[in-house]
Amino acid sequence: MSQAQGETTIRISPQEAERIQTRIKDRRQKCQEQAGKPREATDKQALHQQITMSNLMTDMDFMGGGSEKKSEGITVLAIGKPYLPSTASLDDLTLMKLSELTMETHHTGRKLTVKRKEEVVEQKAHSWTVVEEEGSEDVERLEVVVHKSRGGEDLLDSAKVFTVKEPYFTLSDDNEPTLRIDHPSDLVVEVKEVAANVAGSAVEQATKCKEEGNAALKRKELIDAHAKYSQGLHELRNGHALDDKLSFDIHRNRAHVNLQLSRMDEAKADGIAAVTGIDDARHKDLDSKAYFRAACAAYNLGQWEESKNLFESQQKLAPGDKDAATNLEKLAARLNEQKTGEYDFKKIRNALSKLRPRADAADYDGHTERKESKGHGFGLFATKDIEEGAIIICEKALSIVWSHEAEGWTALTVDSRDEQTRVQPVGLTKAIVSKLMSNPSQIEKATSLFGDHQGLGKQLIIKDGTPVVDAFQIHDIVSRNAFGPGESFATGKQDGRMASTGLWVRSAYINHSCIPNAKKDSVGDLMVFRATRSIKAGEEIFHCYAESYDYEERAANLKTTWGFECDCRLCKAERKDGAELRAKRMGLMGQADALMQREDIRIAKRITIGRIETVLKSLNETYNDERYKGIPRYGVERIQEWVDEAKRNLKKR
Repeated sequence: MSQAQGETTIRISPQEAERIQTRIKDRRQKCQEQAGKPREATDKQALHQQITMSNLMTDMDFMGGGSEKKSEGITVLAIGKPYLPSTASLDDLTLMKLSELTMETHHTGRKLTVKRKEEVVEQKAHSWTVVEEEGSEDVERLEVVVHKSRGGEDLLDSAKVFTVKEPYFTLSDDNEPTLRIDHPSDLVVEVKEVAANVAGSAVEQATKCKEEGNAALKRKELIDAHAKYSQGLHELRNGHALDDKLSFDIHRNRAHVNLQLSRMDEAKADGIAAVTGIDDARHKDLDSKAYFRAACAAYNLGQWEESKNLFESQQKLAPGDKDAATNLEKLAARLNEQKTGEYDFKKIRNALSKLRPRADAADYDGHTERKESKGHGFGLFATKDIEEGAIIICEKALSIVWSHEAEGWTALTVDSRDEQTRVQPVGLTKAIVSKLMSNPSQIEKATSLFGDHQGLGKQLIIKDGTPVVDAFQIHDIVSRNAFGPGESFATGKQDGRMASTGLWVRSAYINHSCIPNAKKDSVGDLMVFRATRSIKAGEEIFHCYAESYDYEERAANLKTTWGFECDCRLCKAERKDGAELRAKRMGLMGQADALMQREDIRIAKRITIGRIETVLKSLNETYNDERYKGIPRYGVERIQEWVDEAKRNLKKR
């Protein structure tokens, strides 16, 4: 991520780094030592005291997910060995008891139903509570790591009864036995049936559900409203009464809730299902609302043609509706952007603010195609000649978090696979998993990108009504492909604990080179790539992930942030130079910088310009002409530009 540089760099002392590594390794060793051992009964009173103390000292304790601690203001998170989420249906799993758990084990083919007995301890990267087995006084700790909220509500706090699919029993960061949830689909929240005791027909029961859903919506309890509307439709389905007019009302109301919960896939489906087609004034008005909600959902999904068709259907039913006309004008602009790459950037920028930082715009794929790139997996290639300065592609982020938003938090991660410590946009990973859980139509788009843990691949799996998303797979995809948009809405010095970071799927196929032919810019969350020189058809497009004149700094950034070593012509040449020559070169650049900063370029003295030219001559001598043939000398070029400008100003005086 680009923001892991400069003012947002995270620095910890060697002692702190060693302490973190030691703590993580100690926990891992204890897990290995206890692997396969039967679970021991947990002290209920001790767990109760832990909950009490944790809620009193939330800001001081270690926080979940392996080893996560507040270290100089940043969360530290251990990334354990990846494992797949459960892809089984509840009906295909065999019920087990707490007493059957074994340590450091994924209980394949089993499920565990538990009831929450204590308050929830909510912390930055995990939540945990105490659960009890049904019909028993046996208790255990249950924690959800990173992906701990759903619909703006803490998952563990949203219900009383849970079923854990293929439970993973391990040690917490405090070396306490715990049921650990890494994949949110592995924890099934059991919603109480609100109309179970209502006598009468399916329609009467569904009516009760609708009324309770409406009441929950009025209280702004969106998750509860959604659950009650869903149960109402379930009652109608079981009673073979889905053709009843009541189903249209419930679908229409649930579409409204889904829009507020950002569940666009279901909002669109609900809006379409709510259309009655009845030709009278009342139903035309209701159908207009249904089309509007479906069209808004399609718009938010970037499905411009479908959104246009739905808004046109709304307009036919309500010809005087000004909103329909306005939205159709917006869609005409989106479709033109998508086709031509012509954007009104001034208008887009003027509409942006800290409260509304996401651009209203369409993607433009330009004259590009994705195909294999030698040594780089996949890359993005030009299908036609592209002129210097021309737009290559424009793309809206699949997901973005801004440093001024709560979701923009970063963590210092220690990966058990390579023992590397990295700054990771964990808040972005969490946001993407949440978006995919809510909008399964986006799963294939996100998982088409490369990550070290391939997980479930690109397949879409929905079990028990919930999309299955591999949290480790998304973590690795973000690690390899996410980058920063720039601090468009920054105020003051940025804090390394928070960083603006996003995932742009097509843009992620543009590989790195320290000698790029493209440069990125951002307009809110709209990423714009322009050609920095003419690009021929068939040529691969590159941009620079880590801009620095210092080879050591650039190489370290690429290795720690993206996990690779650059093999571009510039890096190969600088490696051949050797460390001593590179150090001399950087020293000369430092001398030139000091001289340039000493005087304003508009009134620079002749003697200062001469000194810089002397340094510039020595700097050029550090480059082997044969080795650097056709390779830009960026550090030299910027100093030469300063000298040339200073000389022009000198002549004017």
